[in-house]
Amino acid sequence: MASFHLCHCKAGLQSQNLAPLTSNPTNHTALISNLLPHKPNSIKFNKLELKSTPTRRAHHIFNTLPKSPENSSSTVHEPPLKIGIVGFGNFGQFIAKALRRQGHTVLATSRSDYSEYCQQHGIEFFQDINGFCTEQPDVIVVCSSILSTESVLRGIPLQKLKSDTIFADVLSVKQFPRNLFLEVLPPEFGIVCTHPMFGPESGKNSWAGLPFVYDKVRIAENSIQDRKCAQFLSIFEEEGCRMVEMSCEEHDRHAAGSQFITHTIGRILSHLDLESTPINTKGYETLLQLTENTVSDSFDLYYGLFMYNVNATEQIENLDRAFETVKQKLFGRLHDILRKQIVERVPMQGVVPSKATREVGHTPYFLPNSERMTDLASFAMPPPPQPQQSKDEAVSTPKEARVAASRVA
Repeated sequence: MASFHLCHCKAGLQSQNLAPLTSNPTNHTALISNLLPHKPNSIKFNKLELKSTPTRRAHHIFNTLPKSPENSSSTVHEPPLKIGIVGFGNFGQFIAKALRRQGHTVLATSRSDYSEYCQQHGIEFFQDINGFCTEQPDVIVVCSSILSTESVLRGIPLQKLKSDTIFADVLSVKQFPRNLFLEVLPPEFGIVCTHPMFGPESGKNSWAGLPFVYDKVRIAENSIQDRKCAQFLSIFEEEGCRMVEMSCEEHDRHAAGSQFITHTIGRILSHLDLESTPINTKGYETLLQLTENTVSDSFDLYYGLFMYNVNATEQIENLDRAFETVKQKLFGRLHDILRKQIVERVPMQGVVPSKATREVGHTPYFLPNSERMTDLASFAMPPPPQPQQSKDEAVSTPKEARVAASRVA
């Protein structure tokens, strides 16, 4: 079989006046892939491609051939993708930098005018969504906010796009965009839900080792759409991301216990107006950094994490119960300590104060039950005022009771 391919290669070389094959295996791969009919679904072609392509890891998403020195970010057998970004705010610009580094064509559209920024960074900007769709990008990445995603998606003229267009999102929740895409997009459109678990601040230096979650919701297998989806995902792998394939349901369950709780704690701390001190501990520095990172995001983002993740309400309730449990432990232990320290000084309910206590003028305060304590103010509660007896009532008091009271005094 190998000799058969080489014969055809030689014939092709002679007919195209190409240089003869050399001993360089990279050149062999490039020439063979150019001469053979380009059939990505061909079993023979795929086997030859896999044999000639060394992979860095066994779970490589997209097995790329060695890259040419002229354009190290593009593959030999696949042209660069045309990727459109809808919503070109901070995160859209952040993603676009990696796409450009990988040599792909980037289009952008947004409500705000970013034409000057795009011109400086080699990105084609469209103020009109119709002109954007006329360019027919291979992949459209929705980078709008969670709250505006539905209106943005329904405003895209889908009829102007190619029938195998792939839609991707980068929202912090996954079940919501998946269900929305399935409802709005035609059945032949591809859908891949993604979530880079980092942002412009945490990923400003490198993406190496940072998790990138994805779920290929609807991608036609063994098709050009399938290969383009793999090529799109390989961008993030090439940037060093730790690729995590996970269902949208599983993502939202994990995110509610990690991302939403993180943002919630940061928002709570922001209301304490924490300030740096000359004696900051490492833990306190972490809290200050957490507060800064979370409040730098809009409240709409935080609200979206709560509103569009079905697991968020449960986490709020768990957090509230956990805080109450900690308070009960603190006040309960403090109650026991105070009782031991002052039980001899503070008379218990139902015990008549001694003569010495009355002479000193101590007010009989009583400790409440630990289960009823809510804050420090509940530790000292004066007893309810007792109505004073009139002289007539005292006279009517039985003689035995008056004698017993005088003995106790």
